[in-house]
Amino acid sequence: MSTVSARLDSPEGKNPPQPVPRLSLRENLVGLAEMRRDQLAFLVRSVRTHGDIFHMRLGGLPTVMVNHPDYLQHVLVDNHQNYDKDNFLYRATRTVLREGLIANKGGEPWRRHRRIMQPSFSRSSVADFTTNISDLTGDLLRQWEEPAGRGAVVEVTTEIANLALRIVLRALFGVDADDRGRRFERDFLEVNAIAGDFFRFPFPPLSWYSPSRNRLRQLIREMDGFIAYLIDARLARESEKPDLFTLLLNAMDEETGTGLTHEQLANEILAMIIAGYETSSNSISWIFYQLAAYPDIQRRVHDEVDSVLDGRVPTLDDLPRLTYTRMVIDETLRLFTPAWQTMRHAVDDDVIGGYRIPRGTDVYLNLFTFHRHPDFWPDPARFDPERFTPEEIARRPRHVYQPFGSGPRHCLGKHFALTELHIITAMLAQAFHITRPEGQAPVGFAPLITLHPKGGIHLRLHRR
Repeated sequence: MSTVSARLDSPEGKNPPQPVPRLSLRENLVGLAEMRRDQLAFLVRSVRTHGDIFHMRLGGLPTVMVNHPDYLQHVLVDNHQNYDKDNFLYRATRTVLREGLIANKGGEPWRRHRRIMQPSFSRSSVADFTTNISDLTGDLLRQWEEPAGRGAVVEVTTEIANLALRIVLRALFGVDADDRGRRFERDFLEVNAIAGDFFRFPFPPLSWYSPSRNRLRQLIREMDGFIAYLIDARLARESEKPDLFTLLLNAMDEETGTGLTHEQLANEILAMIIAGYETSSNSISWIFYQLAAYPDIQRRVHDEVDSVLDGRVPTLDDLPRLTYTRMVIDETLRLFTPAWQTMRHAVDDDVIGGYRIPRGTDVYLNLFTFHRHPDFWPDPARFDPERFTPEEIARRPRHVYQPFGSGPRHCLGKHFALTELHIITAMLAQAFHITRPEGQAPVGFAPLITLHPKGGIHLRLHRR
């Protein structure tokens, strides 16, 4: 890969900023078609050819792509105040999530929301919900005992998605997913496909009236109706156990003394349900897929969970001792980052790595290519949990690995998600040995708003 080294501007102006290198007209025209056919292949080839910063037309719209840890640190951390989410990717996302934390443009409304919500997702708050995770995971593993006894092939993606949805609904409201919850899940999968297609070619605008846009509006109304139903049902009953809804309903901004309005609360709950089950279910599916592909790695996980847990259900206190299991999770998140792309909008003129970024520029950050940068990940396509030993982590730049983002807008649910992945992976390893079916073709990527396994993941389960 041709890389562009990070260059700092001289305070004396000895190295004036240069314009960002551009893809040629032909490359952009070819890329427009390739984005529709294979978005990932186009991005990987563009980075390999043009390095770590270049100007292209992403989906036909002018964009600067950055692919170096120094550049991501500049945009997301060091000069984050100059970069908001007023760009076409998040304008499309706001069609679904409105002004919730994920899609909020930024500024003081976002900061106030973050201050209100952040205490509810602290490590201590997450500890209250770990029993839900293990109980619901245990339910699924018991459902799989019969097919595992026959060594049957199971389509795990759908089952895992349902588990993840049940976990987030139990954490939020103390309820289980019913038929309405499963319908919500199907609705969002369709929304995700429409939004992912729009990102590859953002025309016509989502505000236009067309069959797909009309369908999108109908799906959003149905999803909003499900959220309203959950909130009304929760407000109508008392709950002895703590849930996230109660925490958010009573949360106050210490600076202003205000909380979330009913509309804001509904928007945030919609975003949390989508983010909580969608990204987790994809990650767990990919973890299972990788364990099945690498018997030696799976054996090490088995040995670790057997030694540490001795047949017990894992608790939060057990997780720090399940170190190799966590390394497997981290390596899976590197190669299969669920929130695989993000974008920012330059509020004012800036300089990144010696290159001029004019005001109004959309800056694209793709974690699929970033987490495969050969300067920081030798043999980057190889699955190797040993990359995440403490010694290897210390050798790498701080911001070279960020499946949950970084800076003030890093994922609020990071602790919850990692705890969930850790417990589910450990419990799976306790119960089953998994293999890929004979003759199965490698599972490809479906790059929607999140990174899905194309066609789902089918694995053969065996009781241990």
